[in-house]
Amino acid sequence: MLRFGGAYHRNMKKILCHSTNTSTRYRYYGIPRFCSFFTLLLYLPPYSQFLNFQNCNYNHSHSVRQLSGFCNVEHDDASVASFNRMLHMRPPPCVVEFNKVLGGFVKMKQYKTVISLCTEMELKGITPCVFTLTILINCYCHVGRVAFAFSVLGKILKWGYQLDIVILNTLIKGLCISGEVMKALDFHDELVAKGSRLNEVTYGTLINGLCEMGQTRVAVQMLRVIEGQVVKPNVVMYSMVIDGLCRDGLVDEACDLYSEMIVNKVSPNVVTYGSLIRGLCVVGKLEEAVWLLDEMVQKDVCPNVYVFTILIDALLKKGMLLEARDMFDKMIQRGHEPNIVTYTALMGGYCLNNEVDEARKLFDAVLQWGFAPDVWTYNVLINGYCKLNRLDDAMNLFDEMCQKKLVPNVVTYNSLIDCFCKYGRLSYAWKLVNAMHDNGLTPDIITYSILLDSLCKTERLDKAIALFNQLIERGLASDVWSYTILINGCCKNQRMGEAMNLLKEMHLKNLVPHTVTYTSLIEGMCKSGRILCARKLLTEMHDNGPPPDYITYSILLDALCKSRHLDQAISLFNQMIERGLAPDVWTYTILINGCCKSKRIDEAMNLFKEMLLKNLVPDIVTYISLVDGLCKSGRISYAWQLVNVMHDLGLPPNVITYLDALFKSQHLDSKGLVSAHC
Repeated sequence: MLRFGGAYHRNMKKILCHSTNTSTRYRYYGIPRFCSFFTLLLYLPPYSQFLNFQNCNYNHSHSVRQLSGFCNVEHDDASVASFNRMLHMRPPPCVVEFNKVLGGFVKMKQYKTVISLCTEMELKGITPCVFTLTILINCYCHVGRVAFAFSVLGKILKWGYQLDIVILNTLIKGLCISGEVMKALDFHDELVAKGSRLNEVTYGTLINGLCEMGQTRVAVQMLRVIEGQVVKPNVVMYSMVIDGLCRDGLVDEACDLYSEMIVNKVSPNVVTYGSLIRGLCVVGKLEEAVWLLDEMVQKDVCPNVYVFTILIDALLKKGMLLEARDMFDKMIQRGHEPNIVTYTALMGGYCLNNEVDEARKLFDAVLQWGFAPDVWTYNVLINGYCKLNRLDDAMNLFDEMCQKKLVPNVVTYNSLIDCFCKYGRLSYAWKLVNAMHDNGLTPDIITYSILLDSLCKTERLDKAIALFNQLIERGLASDVWSYTILINGCCKNQRMGEAMNLLKEMHLKNLVPHTVTYTSLIEGMCKSGRILCARKLLTEMHDNGPPPDYITYSILLDALCKSRHLDQAISLFNQMIERGLAPDVWTYTILINGCCKSKRIDEAMNLFKEMLLKNLVPDIVTYISLVDGLCKSGRISYAWQLVNVMHDLGLPPNVITYLDALFKSQHLDSKGLVSAHC
C-alpha cells in the first residue's frame, strides 16, 4: 500500500473539492467548514465517562464459556439475561467473552442493545478492549449517532491504540450513511495528510456516498484520481458509479465508463450489466440493452430475474408484446423462475395496450400458481380498468384488495379518483379523498390536480380556484401541472388576467412553465382576439423556454387565418419549419383552408402537393376545404378529381350531404357526385 504524500493530497483536494481552497466546497454544498477531525474529537460528546483501562484476566471458567460461546443469538431476552449473569460473576469473565456476545447481537443488527449492554459493562467496572470499542463505533454509526462514534475514536487515540483500517472505514461509512459525505471526505483528507493507509473499502464507501447524494461526476473524478495511485478500482466501484450515472440519466457517460472498465481489465458483473441495461431502457435504447444482454451471456455472466424483468417491462412499454413474450420465454429457458414483479410487468404491458382482459387472465393464473399479488399488482390492473372506464370492475378489484388486508396506496386512490371524475361523479371522488384521510394517507398534488381538472372541465372554475388557494394555505407545494390546469381553465373561460397572474406566480416560485402551459395561454389570447399578445408569448417561449411545438404554432396559425392575416400566417409557418418543427396534417389543413378562404387557390394546391411529398395523408377536412375553394373559383374539374379521391377513401354520410349542398349552391349538376358513390 502506498504512503500518501503531500502531492497526492493536494491533487485529491483540487479534483474533489473543485478548488484548492477547502472552504469553497462547504460554501458550495451549504455545509459549514469543519475543523480538523482530530481536533474535533475534543468537543464531541464523551462515551459515558470512559473507564480506566485495566489488564484483562484470561482465566475463564467452563461456565463462562457456556454462557458466552455463541455468536448467533436466537432469543434476545435470554441472551440479555445471560449477559447480565456474566456481569455479576466474581471474578468477571475476560472482556473477550463479552465481545463474543456483543458480536452476536451485531449480527442480528441489534445495535441499540449493544450500546445499552456496553453501558452496563462500564457501570460494572469492566474495561472494554479495542475490539469492544470497535463494535461500539459500528453500532453508533448504524443508529446515526456518528458524533458518539467519534468520541469513542477519541478514547482509542487517548489510550494509545493503533488506528485500525476497520475502525476508519466504519467511521467513514457512518458519515456517509448519515448523509455527511462532505464530512467523510474531510475525514479522508485528514487521514491522508497524516499518512494513514486506506484501502478499496474506504474508496468504495466514499464513491457510493457521492453517488447516493447525486454527486456522480465527483465520484467519477475520484475514480480517476485513485486509479494507479492509491488502489486499483474494482468492479464494485465501477458498478456504483455506472449505476449512479444511469440514475442521473447520463447513460452515454455510463457506457463510456463501462468501456474504460473493460480496457482496464476489470470484469463487469451482473450488477454492472443490470444498471446499464436499466439505464438504456429508461432512455429508450432497447436495441443496445438487448445487445448488452447477449454480451452478458457470451461472457458467462448469468442474467438474473431482475435483468430479464427490466427488459420485459421496457419492451411492453414500447408496445412490443411479441418481443416481450420471447424475452419471457428466454428467461424460463435459462432456468429463472418469474417472480411477482415479472408478472406485474406483463400485466402492465397488456394494460398499456388496452388488453386488460388478458391482464386479468394472467392475474387469476398467478393466484392459482400460488403467487401473492402485492399492492402494485393490483394497482396495474385497477389502472387498466380505469383507463377503459370500467369503473365497476376497478371497484370490485379494490374491494377484493381490501378484503385481503392489502393497504391501498396513493396511486390506487388516484386511479379511482381520476376515473370517477371522468364519469362526472365528483362527489364519489371526494368520498375517496376522505377515505384516504381515514386510512392515514395524505392526498398528494396529483390527487388534487385530478380534482382541479375535473372542476375546470365541468365549468366550476371558482371552486377550482378556491380549492387551489386552500392547498397553498395548507402548505402543499403546487407543481407545474396544477398551475397549468388552472391556467387552462381560466383561458377556457376567457379570464386572461387571472391566467397571466398565475403565470407570474409560477415564475416567482421558480416553477418552469411547460409547453402546454404557454399553449393554453396562446389559445386563450387568440380566442379573446389578442393575437399580438399571443405572438409575444410565442417569442417569450423561444427566448426563455420552454420550446413551442407544432400544436402551439397551429393554434396561432388558425387565429391568423381566421382574422384574415394570411401573409402573417404563411410567414409564421415558414418560421416554424426553419426552427426545425415538422408541420402535421392539421397544420397544413389550417393553412390550406386559409388560402382557400382568401381565394389563393394556387398556394393552397402547392401546400397540398407539399403534404403529399412529405407522406402526410390528408384528412376529410383537408379535402373539403380544397373542394370548396376549387368550386368557388370555378375549377370544377379539379374539384371532381378530388371528390373521386375522397370516394376511394370512403366518404362518411355527412360529407356526402355537405358536398351535395356545395354543388347545388354553385348551380352544378350533382349527378357526378351521386354516380361517384354508386
